[in-house]
Amino acid sequence: MELLRSLRQIAGKRHVLTRPDATRRYRTGFRFGSGKTLAVVRPGTLLEQWRVLDCCVRAGVIVISQASNTGLTGGSTPDGDDYDRDVVIVSVARLAGIFVLDGGQQVVCLPGATLHALERRLQPLGREPHSVIGSSCFGASVIGGVCNNSGGALTRRGPAYTQMALFAQVDAGGTLRLVNHLGIDLGDAPEQILTRLQAGRFDDADVRHDDAAASAHDYPRHVRDVDADTPARFNADPRCLFEASGSAGKMMVFAVRLDTFEAEPQSQTFYIGCNDPAELGTLRRLILTECASLPIAGEYIHRDAFDLADRYGKDQFVTIERLGTGRLPRFFALKGRVDAALARLRWLPENLSDRLLFALGKLWPDHLPPRLRSWRDRFAHHLLLRVSEDEAGEMRALLDRWRGTANDYFDCTAIEARKAFLHRFVVAGAAVRYRAIHPRQTAGIVALDIALRRNDADWFEALPADLDAALVHKIYYGHFLCHVLHQDYIVAPGQDCLAIEHRMWALLDQRGARYPAEHNVGHLYPAEPALADFYRTLDPGNRFNAGIGGMSKKRDYND
Repeated sequence: MELLRSLRQIAGKRHVLTRPDATRRYRTGFRFGSGKTLAVVRPGTLLEQWRVLDCCVRAGVIVISQASNTGLTGGSTPDGDDYDRDVVIVSVARLAGIFVLDGGQQVVCLPGATLHALERRLQPLGREPHSVIGSSCFGASVIGGVCNNSGGALTRRGPAYTQMALFAQVDAGGTLRLVNHLGIDLGDAPEQILTRLQAGRFDDADVRHDDAAASAHDYPRHVRDVDADTPARFNADPRCLFEASGSAGKMMVFAVRLDTFEAEPQSQTFYIGCNDPAELGTLRRLILTECASLPIAGEYIHRDAFDLADRYGKDQFVTIERLGTGRLPRFFALKGRVDAALARLRWLPENLSDRLLFALGKLWPDHLPPRLRSWRDRFAHHLLLRVSEDEAGEMRALLDRWRGTANDYFDCTAIEARKAFLHRFVVAGAAVRYRAIHPRQTAGIVALDIALRRNDADWFEALPADLDAALVHKIYYGHFLCHVLHQDYIVAPGQDCLAIEHRMWALLDQRGARYPAEHNVGHLYPAEPALADFYRTLDPGNRFNAGIGGMSKKRDYND
């Protein structure tokens, strides 16, 4: 095929994958979604990325851009086999460059740069990125966060957002063009722009500082408005849809320019327990309206989520704690290759690597501090509250005033704080691991990512009895001060996951919630009309990531 020959000439034969076993981990979502692909191409330079895209546009295939493939909604993988054209996945993981501007006040990130790599790059400068480990999937890319309106756990920073990006679009007439809105003078021709950017051949004189935003500046004020009848942040919020921001793969992004944030040198974590969700809601309002400064993070976890993560997230907890975050990318990349190899050996048990890791985790000594276990026994609802050290006194006084017979708190030691947030982080993978270990004891997972109204006092879900009976486990966790909750349901065998999910949506609609809150709509959620219009504006020919948001998979959206 002429397209495959051209792609191999551009990226090299070893970086154009066509065999099903070689493409499996690229065309299968982390939690959801899979489909066929003509090829996976892994360009090694921005110029190769541009030329690959140009070939694909001329060949008339669908292009899916993919960085780390850590999404939860199948938004960077094909979905099924009912496309009207071939699908090519462009994996940008090799394009991992990061450039620091203004002494670390801002950064420019290339498509494969991960949040973890950016966090390490900024650490010596006393700066932090929008999100850090504990608020996202490990290995998630910076650009993926921007394109998907990711929020994260850090209360003061809001959704990932920028008005400064370098991206490629195809207009209604089929013309491919490169748009440089980075605010950096790099030349005029695509070859010149991309080559100079990748090599870092620009200086302070080339960098403009105009009125374009590189973060969600107004979010602290926005989240404090606890009487507003709308959510603080959600995927389809028109305030956060701008070119690359919220684009969800409906264009190809080559770079983004983002603000960074001053790191907190010292902080204090309070571990809060409560048995009445209304009381926890009262505490949220007190914090957002009375505290002089917003907390750094406020992470919620229900007792049932605590228990499932304790059992099915233990090996991931120990792996992160023992290996350190610096070695994890290699570990998970190795696991991905092992999984792909084992999948070809059909005589082996299903999900063998997950089963082995789970078994090893069970043999490890208890990994959680005694006080966390004590609070688990006493309280159903848990809140991890991290504040700046100089604001700890104010928060302690507020908590003392709020404390009652059915709620309590304690000041975490440094070790307790680290372990508490790490335990909260591994909750996200607990449902996936449960399904891998018990494939015959569940019909699947329904994973919802919801944004409650800022004034919603009745925030904790109560399901109808028949719907509750159709579930094996309910896992509630999230970013409490932002009123963003992740609700994962392990569905009982014999149940219809899609029908259950649609019933959940109807219940959420009745509550005035919006969904998804901070993930791509992917192939799980229907795009709201305004979001669908935004996608069509970015991609009038439906050449990029066709079918997301329940939209048409056909050329020109022609069903």
